[in-house]
Amino acid sequence: MEPFFDFVIIHCEMKFFLIYWSYLKIRKRRITLNQLIYRNECHRFGVFEAAIHGPEEGNPFTEQWIRGVFHSQNETVSCDGFYDGDGIYRVRFMPSFEGEYTFCVESSFLEAGNPCEGRFQVTEPERWNHGPVRVANTWHMAYEDGTPYYSIGTTCYVWELQSDELIETTLKTLKESAFNKIRFCVFPKHYDYNLREPRSYPYVGTPMDSSVLTKENFWSYTGKTEGNEWDFTRFNPEHFRHIETCIRKLQELGIEADLIMMHPYDRWGFSRMSKEADDRYWNYAAARFSAYSNVWWSLANEYDLMPHKTIADWERYAAILCKKDPYHHMRSIHNCAKHYDYTRPWITHCSIQRVDLYKSSEMVTEWRTRYGKPVVMDEIAYEGNIQFGWGNITAEEMVRRFWEAVCRGGYPGHGETYFHPEDILWWSHGGELHGESHKRFQFLLDVMKETPGIGLAPVQAEWDEARAVPEELTPGGAAGTAVYGDSDSQSEGMKGKEEIGVMSAKGAHCGKFP
Repeated sequence: MEPFFDFVIIHCEMKFFLIYWSYLKIRKRRITLNQLIYRNECHRFGVFEAAIHGPEEGNPFTEQWIRGVFHSQNETVSCDGFYDGDGIYRVRFMPSFEGEYTFCVESSFLEAGNPCEGRFQVTEPERWNHGPVRVANTWHMAYEDGTPYYSIGTTCYVWELQSDELIETTLKTLKESAFNKIRFCVFPKHYDYNLREPRSYPYVGTPMDSSVLTKENFWSYTGKTEGNEWDFTRFNPEHFRHIETCIRKLQELGIEADLIMMHPYDRWGFSRMSKEADDRYWNYAAARFSAYSNVWWSLANEYDLMPHKTIADWERYAAILCKKDPYHHMRSIHNCAKHYDYTRPWITHCSIQRVDLYKSSEMVTEWRTRYGKPVVMDEIAYEGNIQFGWGNITAEEMVRRFWEAVCRGGYPGHGETYFHPEDILWWSHGGELHGESHKRFQFLLDVMKETPGIGLAPVQAEWDEARAVPEELTPGGAAGTAVYGDSDSQSEGMKGKEEIGVMSAKGAHCGKFP
């Protein structure tokens, strides 16, 4: 009988140990629930973050909430937080002023009426951080600290979802370029040259079997949901953390991160989620990304190719951003064949793809007049040699479109699509640039920066050439103003359309601009 009694004693001891261990775990959780983790110092326009341990059981993405209120003598800002996995909840805030801030954090799992509180000091901004970009001078833009911002953008749709090695190559290329804005997607992209799987997905689950895809049949899988198993109530925090890492690295390079929130080039079902799943996604993204000063919101790439989304849907997404992004970052939506109504009050600037087979930058003057907002030409076709008409213009033509867009008071965007043995095209994957047009953009950016005031305005020329002067000035209105154009009429001694002359307060400048 002794073995039996020994077994009973051991069993009772183990049961007591398990009960005691569970008690300690619960007690530890109660202790850590009220302990905020944060730094007591933050740069102006930087990201202040407060983290706290909370419940892991159930579904924290749908069953819990957290928010913070931040206060200084200059501002009071309320912002939602988010669940970041492993029992960690975060609240992020971007301070717009220097000095002392106090804050409190409330959540569904903290005792009612007993929020966590703290304080921190905001110091001067880091040298590369001028704050969020704002509309300035009606058709132009400036950083919040007043520094003019002249957009020289590029498109790399899913560069951040590539390998670590390719991402680092992309960042090195960007560092050596004139680009100060890059468009890219939160969701992965399905299209020709984009048949491989991304490094991660935004939701917990499994994708369809992509081994069946070929260059001949990929269209048959576009916009479909079959074969995918996703839990649209559970985000994959690692996917979003990685995007945040890329946003920070762009920020340190002085590059705006133009986030494309939705797009039609999808084989995973992300373009056909339900209204409830869509709203959950927009709220989660706003809570995670808004505190980064270099974020722009692009509601969609080619919104009019998404038949399962209505104008009412886009307006609802915009309303979520207007409410949940307390910093009011730049907001727009990109078209394919039909422009969105860019007069809508929530839209800060026009994000335009050409709607004519031949004309692109030639339309900027008309769009400035029609919409009364900055005109950003986010897609004027791509320098390259692939089989699609939108992806095979010459470097010379790309540069011409850039120059004409600027002379008409707009802001052009670049893309590159040269054949690659491994299907690594800058337009989608990043990596290295193989074309020629990007080498000319630093000169153009320097010209724009030397212009008095903020931005250029188109002026009526004697015939059909595009000409511009500083936005605040009229032709001949002041001595020594800059005059830009594409003909031989802008200044004596500067002949030929391939040369430009810049007359400014700093003197005369001239150079080749093929």
